[in-house]
Amino acid sequence: MFEEMTEQQAREQILEMTKEYCEKYHNQKKPYEKGDRIPYASRVYDADEMVNLVDSSLEFWLTSGRFTKEFESEFAKYLGVKYCSLVNSGSSANLLAFMALTSPLLKERQILPGDEVITVAAGFPTTVAPVIQYGAVPVFVDVAIPQYNIDPNLLEQAVSEKTKAVMLAHTLGNPFDLKAVKDFCDRHNLWLIEDNCDALGSRYTIDGESRLTGTIGDIGTSSFYPPHHMTMGEGGAVYTKNPLLHKIVRSFRDWGRDCVCAPGQDNLCGHRFERQYGELPLGYDHKYVYSHFGYNLKATDMQAAVGCAQLRKFPSFVERRIHNFNYLKEALKGTEDKLILPEACENSEPSWFGFLITCREGVDRNQLVQKIEEKGVQTRMLFAGNLIKHPCFDQMRATGKGYRVAGSLENTDRIMTDTFWIGVYPGMTDAMLDAMADAIKEALE
Repeated sequence: MFEEMTEQQAREQILEMTKEYCEKYHNQKKPYEKGDRIPYASRVYDADEMVNLVDSSLEFWLTSGRFTKEFESEFAKYLGVKYCSLVNSGSSANLLAFMALTSPLLKERQILPGDEVITVAAGFPTTVAPVIQYGAVPVFVDVAIPQYNIDPNLLEQAVSEKTKAVMLAHTLGNPFDLKAVKDFCDRHNLWLIEDNCDALGSRYTIDGESRLTGTIGDIGTSSFYPPHHMTMGEGGAVYTKNPLLHKIVRSFRDWGRDCVCAPGQDNLCGHRFERQYGELPLGYDHKYVYSHFGYNLKATDMQAAVGCAQLRKFPSFVERRIHNFNYLKEALKGTEDKLILPEACENSEPSWFGFLITCREGVDRNQLVQKIEEKGVQTRMLFAGNLIKHPCFDQMRATGKGYRVAGSLENTDRIMTDTFWIGVYPGMTDAMLDAMADAIKEALE
């Protein structure tokens, strides 16, 4: 069918057919009907993403390429930061963000094994896992309900002479108290990593300026796993305004190498065979000089291609998430005697990932959740609930080593036993939101 065509003409025909295919077989979705299953999250996409994906696949570059460069540039522009590095998952983003702070290039601020990092146990494990895997010590602080973020009043009792950083997630889109946490970090000369994987598009007003979460601390991270605010299947990003941190992040992402050439690029610096590194021979090929013990955590260009299309839609996703959250909260009015409904952090505009609910005394969370699920509404726990209660902590709990708890984790334990959440993803209609609210109210009867 391509006999009389140039490669460009053939490509254009393939992409036009891809668009038609998507519109016929993917975009014709059955409208919601009462009784249909309502998932907590789902992908929202159209032909733009599929066309980009096929366009990238036809090049068959596979690794990071032109779409990666475009995504990193446009995502950084959206966030208002200078540097962005695309990676293969949000968990990898957290790994890179933390490991960047272990670089010897940071001198006296380098995190060393045995140093402490303040965090919370009420969250997702990959916010904490890199700390433990490196041999640093997580210090767990309790959270507040109904914001579900760290209680900043407890920070001072968590700090010690070994503390080097604070690493926290914005819980389900709700920013933590960035003013209080940032002031604490500045006062004690600590790094601040914002795990922004569940909060992309959330805003926080600090010093009179409304800024996107993930851009106020030293490093921010995002995830593009399908349930998240935008998706490229698997994928994540690390971003910063600090050029040294960016250089370190890129090194750890790209095998730990010292060279900054992009894939397929040689001798960007013009001194590839001229310099001395470590105890290597003078002129050793700079492409194979390693300044860190790194990884290969790059994403593919096909993932980036999907992300480029998603990013153009992203502002509308945020608007819909905010609408869905507000609609659901209004629809659940009258249940406050049995349920604690979520509240935004002061000075914030959350881009909600989910709608958190805590059962009051006398309401059994497990029974309530099962009744809601039976009515077709998908529910989720607040991830680990209390991470230190999980099997991965068995050996550390037995020895009392490897982590520290500052004060009690009373609210964290309550979240573990009494809290769940439902979705507010942008593909939800008002009819679906009404059905979820009705399911919860009926289950409470």
